[in-house]
Amino acid sequence: MIITTTNTIEGHRITAYHGIVTGQTIMGANIFKDLFASIRDIVGGRAGAYEKVLRDARDEALKELEAEARARGANAIIGVDLDYGAVGSGESMMMVSASGTAVTIE
Repeated sequence: MIITTTNTIEGHRITAYHGIVTGQTIMGANIFKDLFASIRDIVGGRAGAYEKVLRDARDEALKELEAEARARGANAIIGVDLDYGAVGSGESMMMVSASGTAVTIE
């Protein structure tokens, strides 16, 4: 399955459109990640634990996106958009939403 942010796929012709597909993931960050991220805020540097959670959430959202496209008979997804946000009480959970258009290409 080809998944791209562009609206076309070079070298391929779109033969059918199957509609908009989406995938969402919400992941909680635990107290230890919060603690270490707070320390990083003070001393500087990257918050590796949060980065990993975001990568994992993105990967899961894209897997859901792909599964929905396959269920509709598509072999590619174009125009993919990823959105990130914080949700829940105190914005303690991270959300990743992926959307795109499922298509069949030759």
